[in-house]
Amino acid sequence: MSDKDAATPRLFLIRHGETEWSRNGRFTGITDLPLLPEGEEKVRQTASVVFGAGRLIDPSKVAHIVQGPSVRAALTEKVHTTEDIAEWGYGDYEGLLQPQIEELRKSRGLDRERPWDIWRDGCEGPGGHTPPQVTERLDRLISQITSIHRQGLQQGDRNCDAVVVAHGHILRAFVKRWLKLDLDTHLEMMLEPGGVCGLSYAHGDVEARAVLVGMSFPGSTS
Repeated sequence: MSDKDAATPRLFLIRHGETEWSRNGRFTGITDLPLLPEGEEKVRQTASVVFGAGRLIDPSKVAHIVQGPSVRAALTEKVHTTEDIAEWGYGDYEGLLQPQIEELRKSRGLDRERPWDIWRDGCEGPGGHTPPQVTERLDRLISQITSIHRQGLQQGDRNCDAVVVAHGHILRAFVKRWLKLDLDTHLEMMLEPGGVCGLSYAHGDVEARAVLVGMSFPGSTS
């Protein structure tokens, strides 16, 4: 890793732990469900590996932590809760499985020419979000984070990493917007419950947002 790469701020996305609905594939937006015991254990295991002094996510290097309103993760005084990273609002589809949503939409005369795609069609009903609504709030949050990182780069501050803790669907949408892609752009992504994803900037340029496809762990040897 070059000195320039080492000095480039990072953004870590952390997915909320597993719940009964996420395990079963039910769309979970506003319903506040407890973590399964296995979900809690997976989060603890992840934390033991990546969090701590000298580890991948070093609290001393983190300047900003953001979480969605339904994430119970008050880690430090640095945590900010915002609706901008709330899970996608599923509206009438809350708690349903994909086949149930498709059947509901078919009964309403929708999707006669092509199958439902949340990235393109969004969700119906009160609280249901459209792709433009999701894009607007994610872009607002990304602007805030990149502003912090830009200032850190200008001041030579290496301790301005950021962390976002949220649910799976909105985090995948976040990655698309980080890469300046429209939400209906096809990009297969997987982020396991309790999993961590890394984002940063190519060549230390805040305008060149990038995904960290691979991350070296501090203290590791080749």
